[in-house]
Order: sequence, then structure tokens, then C-alpha cells
Amino acid sequence: MNARWEHFSHEADMGVRGVGATLSEAFEQAALAMTGAVTDPQSVEPREEVAIECEAPDRELLLVEWLNALVYEMAVRKMLFSRFEVQLDGNRLHGRAWGERVEPARHHPAVEVKGATYTALRVAEEGGEWIAQTVVDV
Repeated sequence: MNARWEHFSHEADMGVRGVGATLSEAFEQAALAMTGAVTDPQSVEPREEVAIECEAPDRELLLVEWLNALVYEMAVRKMLFSRFEVQLDGNRLHGRAWGERVEPARHHPAVEVKGATYTALRVAEEGGEWIAQTVVDV
């Protein structure tokens, strides 16, 4: 099984889905899918590290907290991220994201992600792989 990220259609917004061998990997891939909604993740150099801590009552809400923490960091730091590391301790997430400041001429941002929603929110193990998905408001 190869970890991957993908988009799925959802009216005017964008669905993001992370798939991985572990729950942490699925969360990392969901974050990469969110970057992929903005720009090609391969165009973003992992130059600067940002630590992120969050917690929530369950896995689904933790995914939303994780993605919204990344949206916040993207907005206040004017950055895009292309590499993620997630460690889960129950319903607490310890994460790191690597990226760089947005350079519009090089990154060609297509949209601005405003936040993760509860729409199509799902975190589950299925067929030996973990899936973490939601819709982001763009």
C-alpha cells in the first residue's frame, strides 16, 4: 500500500482525502492534499519548520483541528507547506510542517483555503489502510 493524497468533488468547495498505512500517515497526506488544493506541493521547498499541537474529543474533530491549525499558520506566516509529520497520542496531535513563504510567481496559488469543515468528515480504517477526509472551504 502506498500513501497518497487526492481530491474529491464537492460543489463549490474542495474535498481533501489522505490515505496511509497508519492514522498519522493519513493525517499527513490529508494536509498534503490541502496544499495540493492551493498549488503543486512539489513546487514548495521544505525550508522552514513549524510545530503544531492540537487536541480534540475524537479522531474526526482532531483532523479538522489539525487542518485548521495549518490554515492558520499558512495565513499568519504567509507560507505553504509540503512536508508533514504527525504523532498521535490518543486525541492529542503533535505535528510538524515544513514549507516556505508564498512566492506567487513561482507557486501560482489557485485558491486560498479558509478552513476545514465538518462536511464529509471521515476518519476510518478500511481494507488495511487509514482514510482521513473532509471538505475545505476555498
